[in-house]
Amino acid sequence: MDKDSLELPLSPLFDGIYSVLDDIPNFRMLIGGKWRGAKVGSQFDVHTPIDGSVIARAQMASLMDVDSAVTAAKENRGIRDLPGIERIDIFNCAAGLLDQHKDEFARVLQLEAGKSMRDATGEVEATAHRLRLTMEEAKRIFGDYVPGDWSHDAVGKMALVIREPIGVVAVISPFNYPLYIASTKMIPALLAGNSVVVKPSSSNPISALLLVRVLEASGVPEGCLNVVTGKGEETGDALIKHEKVGMINFTGSTPVGKRISQMASMKKLHLELGGKGYALVLEDADLDLAAQKCVFGSLKFSGQRCDAISAVLAVEAIADDLCDKIVREVDRWKFGDPRDESVMAGPVINQSAAERIHGMVMDAVEKGARLLRGGKFHDSYYEPTVLDDVPVSSVIAHEETFGPVVTILRPKDEDEALKIARQSKYGLESCVFTRDFYRMWRVAKRLECGEVTVNDYPSHGVGYFPFGGIKDSGMGREGIGYSIDEMTNIKTIVFNLEAGGLGKKEQAAAACKTGGLRKARTDPENGK
Repeated sequence: MDKDSLELPLSPLFDGIYSVLDDIPNFRMLIGGKWRGAKVGSQFDVHTPIDGSVIARAQMASLMDVDSAVTAAKENRGIRDLPGIERIDIFNCAAGLLDQHKDEFARVLQLEAGKSMRDATGEVEATAHRLRLTMEEAKRIFGDYVPGDWSHDAVGKMALVIREPIGVVAVISPFNYPLYIASTKMIPALLAGNSVVVKPSSSNPISALLLVRVLEASGVPEGCLNVVTGKGEETGDALIKHEKVGMINFTGSTPVGKRISQMASMKKLHLELGGKGYALVLEDADLDLAAQKCVFGSLKFSGQRCDAISAVLAVEAIADDLCDKIVREVDRWKFGDPRDESVMAGPVINQSAAERIHGMVMDAVEKGARLLRGGKFHDSYYEPTVLDDVPVSSVIAHEETFGPVVTILRPKDEDEALKIARQSKYGLESCVFTRDFYRMWRVAKRLECGEVTVNDYPSHGVGYFPFGGIKDSGMGREGIGYSIDEMTNIKTIVFNLEAGGLGKKEQAAAACKTGGLRKARTDPENGK
């Protein structure tokens, strides 16, 4: 393998956030407006999924580092003092810088996350687009005027209901979209006037560090945006427990999310957790469309997406035909090194992930599933796999796969398909394929999840439509505008207008209430 092809290409914009030692870039953290190393000098290696080699090192933040970052965020609230339009200007500037450095960001994403260049470029473009949509998000920061004269106890008063920043928001982002997901948490938090401390995934923190630098260069006030790197149970726990943190915004696994909720005490939580996205394919579906969408929804970025299709529920009447079409579709997906532009499915994040996926596949086969394609792996590369006739008792039928596996179950009919989906402990995304509008509506209403997609695979995109989970898939909603709601607190300010001689006054008690019913009035000229 060409060593030069694994080097990180960074322009002068990023000078100062890293130094090169032994030909390896060593990245610093941004704390209180300064890029620096960890207090105790500890670092950890960042490996590429492409071949497992070390491509960078990052700081292992200590308790002192986390405390310094949170304290800096608490004491530096300059973002709140900026007019809203200036905050939007900052994000538009950041979007422009992302455009200028798109190739660098995409290259970093390819190396640290194992993405194809197409997926990596798409993530950078989505991040820039989300930055430019801040004007839309800002509309949700407006408040409400509530007149008091519709209630006896509030007559003569009025209230303004306003949204205020929470304070310090802790952002903990995952490995699968290390740039974009970090941005969707930082952007609304800062736009709403909060200060932020970011902890990216230790598997691939580089793109998030670069994004923080872009935001810093674009004018985010000093100290309002901080980033610490490290392992979850050390750096992450310290951030979650810190008394000065007002909100935790986390995307990741359900077990970790539950652990966070136990540690967080009275902090506000926004948790986007695991999912088991079911695709219900009914008798009247367009099977060519369903096969194409189910495969893409299962294999995109090797299935490492919370909104991936994690199981296909193909009703008996069309299961054979759909299965044949799915296999043909999977055969079109080229598998291998993501630096090859023709490759559509590359490695998963590391070998441990590949081993976990393989355990789920083999469990299904041992319980009677038919392995039609794949089922093999080497290092971090797990082959695109098709499992047919998967029994409900298998682990992969009800647990999140997070790997490149098309899992096909064969329920008897719509009711049995819905029963399987509704029994899931997860409730993030699902989809249904049918030509019948009334069936679409019936199934969508009966599925227990935060979002249902009709005749397509689920996809969050830039968050233009709101999304989020129920049950073990988390709490809160993300999306343009909706994320702002999560990042603010509501404050009600009540004004007594009587002191100024303003506001309506009660003129007389209601006739029914006093018993003095009004008499009917008759026109003296026309009454009879």
